[in-house]
Formats: sequence, C-alpha cells, structure tokens
Amino acid sequence: MGDSACVVPDKQVVLELGAQWTSFRDGSRGFSLPASEFRFGIPGNNELVLLPPNYARQSGAGMVTSGESATVLGLKHELGYTGKWLGAVESLVTLPSGSAALGSRGGGVAFNGIVNYSPTDNTSLSMMLGVASQTLSSLAGGGRYTSVNPDFVGTWAPRDGLQLYGEIYGQSSTGPGQDSGWNADGGVQYLVTPSVEVDIEVGLRLAGNLGAFSRYVGVGLGLKY
Repeated sequence: MGDSACVVPDKQVVLELGAQWTSFRDGSRGFSLPASEFRFGIPGNNELVLLPPNYARQSGAGMVTSGESATVLGLKHELGYTGKWLGAVESLVTLPSGSAALGSRGGGVAFNGIVNYSPTDNTSLSMMLGVASQTLSSLAGGGRYTSVNPDFVGTWAPRDGLQLYGEIYGQSSTGPGQDSGWNADGGVQYLVTPSVEVDIEVGLRLAGNLGAFSRYVGVGLGLKY
C-alpha cells in the first residue's frame, strides 16, 4: 500500500501500530497484529524505516495457519517541495525471514517514487509507482516474482485534526505465474494530540488475488516522539 512523500524530521521517531481482522476468499477468517512500523528521521531529508515481523493467524475448514511475516528495512529521501507539490523516493529490502507459512524464503527489494499534490489547504492527491522483486514463503514454494505496483490516495480534512482518505492500489503480478490484482481501502484518521493519532479503515478486493482476502477491518495508533 501507499507511503507518504513526507519524511520524519531529523532526530524524531514515529511509531505506528495496528490490528486487522480479515475475511479471506476461501471462506476462512484471520487476524494480524501489531503491524508495527518504526520511522527514524536522519539528516539530509532522509528517513530510516523498520517493519518488524507481524503475527498473523488464519483459520477455516478445520485448519489453522499462523506465523510471522518477514522483516523489512527501508530508506526514504525527500526530493523537495513547493507550495503544492512534494516528491520522494524510497528503497525497501525484505530480509529472508519470518515463518515457513507467512515469511519470505529469499530476500526481496522494492523501489518506489512518490508524488503528492495539494490542490487546496485541506485536500491532497498522492501517487506512488514502484517495482519490486519478492519471494513467497517456504510453504508456498518460495518462488520469486517481479511486479509493478501503482498506488493512488486521496485525502480530505474537513476540520483540524480529522482526515478522511481513500486508496486504490495494485500489482501487475501477485505471485509467480499469476495475473494482476487490485484492492481498495478507506478510513478515518483523528489527531488526538500533536503526537498521538488513531485511525480505523476498511478494505476490499476489487480484482485478482492481491492479499488473498475479500475484505478487512483495521484499527491503528501512531505515536511521535
């Protein structure tokens, strides 16, 4: 899914946490947490990103699958901005890690370009376009595939501290030999204090098999310090 073109200011840290409840296309259900992400601001309009393993559990038809996702490291650089435009580039590295069921058998890389346009003071449009090479989990065969990943996000802030957003994102391939997939999500973000944000979102499948789900509901928490 999409990332912001903004980087965390130097010497500041943003921690994001979340939980998600999912209905999958095969009729099973599951949950995942804590969906943590650490963003560290460093000099030169740069940001380091760490996505630790996320625990997930899926059950249905008398079967239970659980485990941890792979660890991801990243670096984002803000290219510059004007009164209405902001641009950034980022690279992400997926480590060969996580559980046999939900991890990544081999390493992966992704490169993204992000552009944000703010037509008014309380609206914005964002587009991210990237290319990635990833591997499946060991139990899924560990095959490698490459995809082009577009993402479009629109936001509207009806008042200070409150923001609504909608997103459509996809991949040109969702696995080795698989076709493209598209999903959509939307939600509400509320700034409780200048350093604490909470949000709720819903997502659904539009086409293909990206993420293998039909729909989900998620809640999140963001902390800046």
